[in-house]
Amino acid sequence: MKASLARRAIAEGLGTAFLLAAVVGSGIMAQRLSGGNDALALLCNTLPTGAILTVLILTFGPLSGAHFNPAVSVAFALRRELPWPEVTAYIAAQIAGGLIGVWTAHLMFELPLWQLSQNVRTGPGQWLGEFVATFGLLLTILGCMARAPTAVPFAVGLYITSAYWFTASTSFANPAVTIARSISDTFAGIAPSAAPAFIAAQFVGMLAAVTLSRWLWSFELPGAETRLADPTQRP
Repeated sequence: MKASLARRAIAEGLGTAFLLAAVVGSGIMAQRLSGGNDALALLCNTLPTGAILTVLILTFGPLSGAHFNPAVSVAFALRRELPWPEVTAYIAAQIAGGLIGVWTAHLMFELPLWQLSQNVRTGPGQWLGEFVATFGLLLTILGCMARAPTAVPFAVGLYITSAYWFTASTSFANPAVTIARSISDTFAGIAPSAAPAFIAAQFVGMLAAVTLSRWLWSFELPGAETRLADPTQRP
């Protein structure tokens, strides 16, 4: 039986909170322990992010689909696999969860709760990086769902781990993550003024991936498939 919208929204919020706590918390820890070596700090930020994504999709996927990402939720709505009225609840939960995750990381490391990032990430290369990161992420999800759905948690974790390093933007690929990271003046932060361009590039990348996926993988899944980790379940 399909879980209630309330349960699915809570799962999306919890998952996004843990994701942001991992991203920001590992960034703080990495910066403290890396001795000024930015490459080492980025590596130490990358590995926990990819690992927690895999765990969270395995944990919450059978319940909500484990989107943790407004771009993913909108993509499923465009594919008529998530009702539009439910998209608002998903996105609200994701954004709220992201903020809670960042604040939790601040409290764990005894930093001021409320911060605004001073880390300006901008320019054509950064914006292209976010387009590529989100385009690739959605292709990874949709391609695996078409032919190897059980591989989605591992593929997503590995893709994000890789994209941290091959994109100039370090692969935010997620509007909720971008918003949340704008309120953390830490290693993982992004200045609020730079966030809108990142979010725009992410949605453009998502639209391109959804469009291309319809041609690459001509298939239809019965029912409202929102479950990434266990798409065999039906409502």
